Amino acid sequence: MHRSLILASSSPYRRAQLEQLRLPFECVSPHINEEALAGESPADLARRLAAEKARAVATTRPEALIIGSDQVAECGGHTLGKPGSRERAFEQLKSCSGRRVTFHTGISLLDSGTDRQRTEVEVFTVHFRQLSDAQIERYIELDKPLDCAGSFKVEGLGISLFEKMEGSDFNSLIGLPLIRLVDLLRESGVDPLCVISRPDGN
Repeated sequence: MHRSLILASSSPYRRAQLEQLRLPFECVSPHINEEALAGESPADLARRLAAEKARAVATTRPEALIIGSDQVAECGGHTLGKPGSRERAFEQLKSCSGRRVTFHTGISLLDSGTDRQRTEVEVFTVHFRQLSDAQIERYIELDKPLDCAGSFKVEGLGISLFEKMEGSDFNSLIGLPLIRLVDLLRESGVDPLCVISRPDGN
């Protein structure tokens, strides 16, 4: 691979996901304002922030392929952010009990050398089980999902909260739609099955 690959994120979850593709990359925090605009839909917000994250990093990384991603969850017309506290996590999970939650995950790939950028939004839906207060408290205690949108870690015990899932890419639920990302990378001349990094990172 001739150009550097940059993940515009400080998320350890997205870093772990991108590592699955075995491509050499580095992480750079984008430092942008993530507040929604007036009247902005969850899908439009996820799309805009994913693109802006990539753009924010491009100023210091010329000739690179930069990945931006952002996720917005909604339940009953209300946006679910990262809870930040046990109390807020309990409130979120209580409100989701027995209901459907939709995740809009924006994925953007920017070639800072040509200024070509492609941005997509993957939609994934989960149907929550009816949960008792005791089950919610126990889940929060065990998985500690305080830095996760929607207050759960699907890659952990969070899977036990759901009755079913609907969507084309399970990875988008964690935060980085890998199937769509591979499509975008291939369009830019990078195929993970042709450029595999060795254990030493070279």
